[in-house]
Amino acid sequence: RGAGSAMSLRERSPSGAVEAGEDAAAPLPAEPDGPGRCLSLLPWDRFSAWLHCVCVVGFDLELGQAVEVIYPPHSKLTDKEKTNICYLSFPDSNSGCLGDTQFCFRFRRSPGRKVSLCCFLDQLDRDLPVYLKKDPAYYYGYVYFRQVRDKSLKRGYFQKSLVLISKLPYVHLFRTMLKQIAPEYFEKSEAFLEAVCSDVDRWPPPIPGKILHLPIMGIIMKLRIPTYRDKPGTTPIVQNMHQADAQISMALPTVHEVDLFRCFCPVFFHIQMLWELVLLGEPLVVMAPSPSESSETVLALVSCISPLKYCSDFRPYFTIHDSEFKEYTTRTQAPPSVILGVTNPFFAKTLQHWPHIIRIGDIKLPGEVPKQVKVKKLKNLKTLDSKPGVYTSYKPYLNKDEEIVKQLQKGVQQKRPTEAQSVILRRYFLELTESFIIPLERYVASLMPLQKCISPWKSPPQLRQFSQDDFMKTLEKAGPQLTSGLKGDWIGLYRHFLKSPNFDGWFRSRQKEMTRKLEALHLEALCNENLVFWSQKHTEVETVDLVLKLKNKLLQADREQLPVKTDTLKKLQTHINDIILALPDDLQDILLKTGTT
Repeated sequence: RGAGSAMSLRERSPSGAVEAGEDAAAPLPAEPDGPGRCLSLLPWDRFSAWLHCVCVVGFDLELGQAVEVIYPPHSKLTDKEKTNICYLSFPDSNSGCLGDTQFCFRFRRSPGRKVSLCCFLDQLDRDLPVYLKKDPAYYYGYVYFRQVRDKSLKRGYFQKSLVLISKLPYVHLFRTMLKQIAPEYFEKSEAFLEAVCSDVDRWPPPIPGKILHLPIMGIIMKLRIPTYRDKPGTTPIVQNMHQADAQISMALPTVHEVDLFRCFCPVFFHIQMLWELVLLGEPLVVMAPSPSESSETVLALVSCISPLKYCSDFRPYFTIHDSEFKEYTTRTQAPPSVILGVTNPFFAKTLQHWPHIIRIGDIKLPGEVPKQVKVKKLKNLKTLDSKPGVYTSYKPYLNKDEEIVKQLQKGVQQKRPTEAQSVILRRYFLELTESFIIPLERYVASLMPLQKCISPWKSPPQLRQFSQDDFMKTLEKAGPQLTSGLKGDWIGLYRHFLKSPNFDGWFRSRQKEMTRKLEALHLEALCNENLVFWSQKHTEVETVDLVLKLKNKLLQADREQLPVKTDTLKKLQTHINDIILALPDDLQDILLKTGTT
């Protein structure tokens, strides 16, 4: 009905399971060192497509935590970024993490830094699902921390972290990589780190939809980065092939997912309420005994509304030394829309005024059915030693889904593998999110102007305004009841959601997508006109103006990667050439040389 209706999440993805292997539908950008618009990659450019740098953080008796090594040496970090990395790379002293610990953190990039943009990497980001797109304002830190007794050291302990700094949210990939390289690094030191970075600099670019082979110190990791064309909830299986040579191959089932069931086990009975809190962008703090538990739980919370992108800030591990500590813990204003993972007991007092607190103990998979844990009142949370549970006065909008709880409890009784439990839980969250978002997708699609409104001789028409009242009226006949059996106050949930950062982020993204579609349709309308005939009936000044506008249109299509067929662009270029050739020679010379803005 619309010129290019915005499709639902289901409609926009291919039907059926995604085949393992390369995504045939995804046109891959030209290899950087092959023919194409991008310049050849320089040394360390391939490394930079995956990682910003690798840091080693140690403990100095006089200085405390300090960055000992940054590799490659030319990598730039501001003093503020180094300070954040130092404090976030070590567990709090109260965590008592002896042995090896893995976790991740996220921190703000310093403002005013030059962002090096490469058209090739930009194109890769466009092909990603919205929840995996890079946020240029943040870095992730992936940590492998070792603390062991060592009598030869003054402090009595060897304490060191190997940290990968990246813009990519590929938690599982970098966790796996650290598991392979960190133990050996602690034995071999600097030369080994140099060899690791050289390996990464030989990796292919992170192209979504393609099976990638990433060699790292004698092992080849095989993986596939999802694309926005994948059907939500499907994970293509990457087969583990026997290598002809001596190298060991390791197939990664995912690049970004965490063990959802293991993370939600301590708050088993509240998963639906937590889904609502994350969806609405409510301030949430996770109090955990160690950074690995806090970071995994925060990442699980953020992923539970997938394929919607969580648009507020989230910190898998947050400390009192963080540069945003004052901003996020002040009592002079309401708590911000953010999810924090903390381990320091000090936060139990500092964040007492926060409306929703999740307290978790050590994450262990239950050997028996978890006991029902009631939602506790916030005033009962005095210290970090308080019992595990969810402390909030929030009343969920939707009635509790007893089926998912029974299904997962049955799985515990039958000793179903945690991977299978996570698949069930992920599917449950996905169906809940899709039931919620499809009515919004359907309404927003109706804001698209009709195709007959698009005239080649006028600017593309604007999208109609989003009206909350009009949207609410659609829910009676085309609401979530079409796909979900859950009862409750869906209207109240939508009203609350429409005020949230997640709605704002989602709607901006859809607006941008639909505006690009309108620009593409406008281009097609221009191509279907006899432009040479038009130019013959108009003055030279008007014809030159048309040529310049058409050239700008072509540049815009290329710059913004508009969804236009190559044939359409070629046809438009032919139109431009034909119009120019019909003009006097002096004008031809000028217009053929003229680029446009």
